[in-house]
Amino acid sequence: MTARLTGSGWELRAQEGDYPASLRDLERPPEVIYGRGDPEALMGPCVSIVGSRRATPYGIAIAEMAARAAAQRGITVVSGGALGCDHAAGMAALRAGGRTVVVSGCGADVVYPSSSRDVYEGAVAAGGAVVSEQRWGVGPRRWAFPRRNVLIAALSRVLVVTEAGVRSGTLSTAEAAVELGRTVYAIPGSIFSPSSMGTNRLISEGARVIPDERSLVLALSLDYGAPALEAESARPDPGPVMRALLASPLRPDDLATRLGDSVLTVLRTLTDYEASGLVERLPDGRYAPSRAYLAGEPEQRAGLGRA
Repeated sequence: MTARLTGSGWELRAQEGDYPASLRDLERPPEVIYGRGDPEALMGPCVSIVGSRRATPYGIAIAEMAARAAAQRGITVVSGGALGCDHAAGMAALRAGGRTVVVSGCGADVVYPSSSRDVYEGAVAAGGAVVSEQRWGVGPRRWAFPRRNVLIAALSRVLVVTEAGVRSGTLSTAEAAVELGRTVYAIPGSIFSPSSMGTNRLISEGARVIPDERSLVLALSLDYGAPALEAESARPDPGPVMRALLASPLRPDDLATRLGDSVLTVLRTLTDYEASGLVERLPDGRYAPSRAYLAGEPEQRAGLGRA
């Protein structure tokens, strides 16, 4: 593949043969794709993983699980490089030895947000890419991000929606994917969680439901011809406190009411679980299972037995 090299990176033009075929499905393909890294990363196979910027530990864990499963099967992970689920997906792909493509709403030589510098630089260093239809040096502009979402949907044959509210850029990406004939996977969440209302709605409207990691691996195997993974190991019984928090993040007093226990007893349990890395306190005072617990990391499973 050849690309026009510039001082900042490379450029792919729509009228030339090395332009990504997936973007030609758009009604108005970008005239130029600007990028850094390896342009071959755009040629697939790719899976796009998107979710909330204000992600819960559940959303982060799902994004990491999906990216890890894809990277282990040689599938490039595409995301927007934003806070929350996008950043988690890109970094998980890199940690798994895979590659990732960041589709930016700014120029491809601009890191936005600055906290995502690790995933931008990691993408380029690991054989992936940072790409944009915005010219070099262009900073963040609100109107550019909906178009960025369309490119994320177009680059991959499958879009994985990890966590989304009912009004979000994530859902606009899913709508674009449906219009392009892409397959949409949606991860269900609690009906009480605002962060899962969008994904649950997608499922009700026909998105492919992914209830667990085994189902995700099977779906990737069917859609990409990727090898299946061995069966996941069993989790220990989480107990009543964790079962309640798995359903929905809760404040200690609400959790005590739900369990019919005293607030003091519940607070002691939460303190022990937090020290063991099983739960974490959200900014609004609610407690939720930690990302590590949801990912099934062995030390967190052991911590449950001690708590």
